[in-house]
Amino acid sequence: MPSFLSIVGLAAAAASSVSAGVLPRANTASVTPHEQYSSSVGVLGCLINTNRVAYWPSSVDCNNICVELTYQGRSLTVLKIDQSGGAYDISYDAWNQLIFGQPATVQPQQGGGVSVQWQYVDNSRCSDLLHNGKLPLSAANSMNYVASCLNQPNSWVAKNYELINLLDPVCHWGWNEVCNLNLKVSNQASCPHQLGDPHPSGLTVNNIQYGTGKIVAAL
Repeated sequence: MPSFLSIVGLAAAAASSVSAGVLPRANTASVTPHEQYSSSVGVLGCLINTNRVAYWPSSVDCNNICVELTYQGRSLTVLKIDQSGGAYDISYDAWNQLIFGQPATVQPQQGGGVSVQWQYVDNSRCSDLLHNGKLPLSAANSMNYVASCLNQPNSWVAKNYELINLLDPVCHWGWNEVCNLNLKVSNQASCPHQLGDPHPSGLTVNNIQYGTGKIVAAL
């Protein structure tokens, strides 16, 4: 039986495989549609493509955030930025496009889990889903995640995050402005306006309604 240390070592090697340039082989999962945008680490939905998000059982780490999905010859990439309770969920529009070949706004479908192949790929493959290639995070509410990634200075997130003075993943409150972080000075970001100011942002995150394909504002 392998020792605890050897198991930990294997797990760490697997987690860093993408950042080291060695991508793991494809897995298979029963993928289900997910309507409401969310992000457990505070990724801001108003600054990314919320129609291409993965809600995976594993925690969001600092390297593996881009997932390629393949089904019957069709492929697309999604951002792994939220942790589910056990399901392999993806945005409803991504599910519709992957399984049926049409956007959910054009030809909305309904159904449950479909077995698809998935694998982590280089994060550059998801650059068009991000904010100018950066992962936009809430300056007020993402610091635990940011700090964990900064403790891995060579990780992708440590080199490619951006802090924005918005309070919630659906961007209702705060200011759409970039903040700076200097941990030698403070463990809080410095922003043009007060950090965490509950100012109505005027921004909207939209969801695509399951089964109808209608675009509705996130609550």
